[in-house]
Amino acid sequence: MPVQKIGDVIARSGGLEALALHARRLSDLQQLLLEATPSELAAAIRVTDLKAGTLVVLADNPAVAAKLRQLAPRLLKHVQKQQAEITGIRVGVQVKTHKIKDEHEVTKHPLPPEAIKNLGGLAEALPASPLKSALARMLARRNSTKRN
Repeated sequence: MPVQKIGDVIARSGGLEALALHARRLSDLQQLLLEATPSELAAAIRVTDLKAGTLVVLADNPAVAAKLRQLAPRLLKHVQKQQAEITGIRVGVQVKTHKIKDEHEVTKHPLPPEAIKNLGGLAEALPASPLKSALARMLARRNSTKRN
């Protein structure tokens, strides 16, 4: 069986054709919206649906959503120049979850020797305190792992 592009398969599939057309339309609307959106907001928004003439846009956080609501009249005018049937913009929030890196994925950057020397000098100069104890423990741990 020859290799086929997924877009071609979807286009030939009767049931998926309407879905592909809707996705293409949303992609076009996303581009139109991004043209009029300030660049610092553009990466945090996405068009998710078009229902009864209302463009549904989701923001990554409430602050972006609030700013987008302020800009909505201007954005709507821009979109309506190309797509007259769009009558409104509804803004929602869908917080993106960020994957927390596992311990083995975290890149560790050792302190430079000059910083270690400065921390040692600071520990010696401090009066007896929890900070002095913490610095002494940290330096002792560093020295013990460095020897191993």
